[in-house]
Amino acid sequence: MPRSKAALPALFALCLANTGHAEEPQRIEFLNPAGTTSKLPFSEAVKIGNQLILSGQIGISPKTNKLVQGGFSAETKQTLENIKQTLARYDYQMKDVVKCTVILTDIKNFPEFNSIYREAFAYPYPARTTFAAESLALNAQIEIDCIAAK
Repeated sequence: MPRSKAALPALFALCLANTGHAEEPQRIEFLNPAGTTSKLPFSEAVKIGNQLILSGQIGISPKTNKLVQGGFSAETKQTLENIKQTLARYDYQMKDVVKCTVILTDIKNFPEFNSIYREAFAYPYPARTTFAAESLALNAQIEIDCIAAK
């Protein structure tokens, strides 16, 4: 008697359950700071199991909601501080970061970025991708997104 294709996924799940290898689906939480309703079309972070995925951060001062003054170095430091504060809101730390994606508007800033980055992260450093783009939101010079896990 031929088996139904619809029955195969159920049979597979039953086999996994019987071998102790079945995993419960991981809960997905879309996170934003308590008491805020963002008008932006993205979440500040998404938590999947023990992973926290942060949206890209730029060097906006939380006090003024504008890019900090002082050029690339000041923006980079504020961006990393914003990441640190976002992680802390959800009980994570910089040491929990496992991956960063860095976007620069001028690849010539790469050495300066690396110097500042080394102050924010300790060995063993997170995996990282860095590239340059023509422009970023609000004319920022740097944007960084991260994935943390614990």
